[in-house]
Amino acid sequence: MRQAAIAVKSIFRTACLRHSGICLMFDKPIVMLDFETTGLSPASGDRITEVAALRIENGAIVDRFVSLVNCHVRVPFYITQLTGITQRMVDTAPCVSQVIPELLRFIGRDALSAHNASFDEKFLLAESAAFGLQPQHERLICSLKLARRLFPGLPSYKLSTLSSSLGIRFNGSAHRAEADAEVSAQVLIHIGEHLVRTCGVAQIEPQLLERLNRISAARVPDFLGKAFRH
Repeated sequence: MRQAAIAVKSIFRTACLRHSGICLMFDKPIVMLDFETTGLSPASGDRITEVAALRIENGAIVDRFVSLVNCHVRVPFYITQLTGITQRMVDTAPCVSQVIPELLRFIGRDALSAHNASFDEKFLLAESAAFGLQPQHERLICSLKLARRLFPGLPSYKLSTLSSSLGIRFNGSAHRAEADAEVSAQVLIHIGEHLVRTCGVAQIEPQLLERLNRISAARVPDFLGKAFRH
């Protein structure tokens, strides 16, 4: 079966149950992305070791793409300690030349989001460029910046601490791509629900989330008042 073959390659897509709670309608799909990497910067030669991309529609995760990635590089010991991703896991994973084109097809032109989005996007751009490819996502939304602007005063906006502050359960292991992407997606859904409740609207546009990323927390109330003026 196709599904079994994909599972062997550690690449899979699954449908998930609709998020419980109030009905939230994101205007368009948003793909939540998370990379695990060998370091902090592709400019310094760091590469990806794992990727998870989760598509959010109507307030629910409806599709996902997850894979370990073999970039034919050494995994530093401290990265294995942090993530649990070993050299053997990477060496036996699908090759990056297979994963990146599949990932870009999965994302398509949907808006892209990540927790600390500039980090994940720079790796996406670098890995894509290595194969002469260009991501086609139309917008970039940072859940970390949104949380800082909409929920000021929290003790920390680190994903594990933020999710705890918002009452979101962290399933799986931190610093693994799918678990981090799952929690980041729930943070973004929580942000959407917050906007629906406080602004009295039925739909949240990715464009609005992107614009919120660019303004200071002090300007948020005035911005939302104008954006959702009835």
